[in-house]
Amino acid sequence: MSAPRTIVLIHGLFLNWQSWDHWVERYAARGFEVLTPGWPGLDETVEELRGDPRPLKMLDIKTVLEYLDSFVRALGTPPIIMGHSFGGLFAQLLAYRGLGTAVVGIDSTAPAGVLSLPFSTLKASAPVLANPLNSGNATMLTAEQFRYAFTNTCTEEESQALYDQFAIPCANRVLFEGAFENFVPHSAAHIDVTIDRQPVLLIAGGDDHLVTPDYTRATYKLIRQSPAITAFKEFSGRPHFTGGVPGWEAVADYALDWALSPVATGEL
Repeated sequence: MSAPRTIVLIHGLFLNWQSWDHWVERYAARGFEVLTPGWPGLDETVEELRGDPRPLKMLDIKTVLEYLDSFVRALGTPPIIMGHSFGGLFAQLLAYRGLGTAVVGIDSTAPAGVLSLPFSTLKASAPVLANPLNSGNATMLTAEQFRYAFTNTCTEEESQALYDQFAIPCANRVLFEGAFENFVPHSAAHIDVTIDRQPVLLIAGGDDHLVTPDYTRATYKLIRQSPAITAFKEFSGRPHFTGGVPGWEAVADYALDWALSPVATGEL
């Protein structure tokens, strides 16, 4: 099989496809076709989604997953699939459907089966999850809340600039479903982690508040029950929005180099 020449980048919650701009340019310079599908209905810009967040209120995990499944299958040749945060969960779920040549989850949400949530994860998610009536809404983080959850290693000024450029409201129902996936028997986030799948690399940020390194290690421990290649890599000093803050190049290069030649690495 020839090496893949297409890369699919899947965004997470509170961000849209524009959050991958740096990675698109870097991977394109290496000769790859880079695709950044927005979740269904989220092809709009940051400004448009802030002005009219109604498309965010229509989404759930199953809807997004099936859309991404169809998108990848329509490509004809299997791509490398990478996802950030909740996009990393979708990337993992696609791997268990046999899609892609290799999958990378960056600061990735876990599939059902990881039972403990760190305090910092709960604190970062509280603006949405603290109110059960929020499920059908789309919540915008404040600049201060965004900094705690996504850019805690940045100065206030640096974080504000990233917030202004990239932050969008949350698709709340998706976050609620992810938070309670272990208590819903037929959640779309449930998988049989023992079956074969495509190779998966999980990348953790050492200073990530939203998806802590220990949380990512717990996901790694869960999914390495598969006979397929499973890898783990931690980048020290990185926050949740590792793809946007300075030093993102090292993460992007490691992710792509691994995806081109997957190998099992990592320690608990």
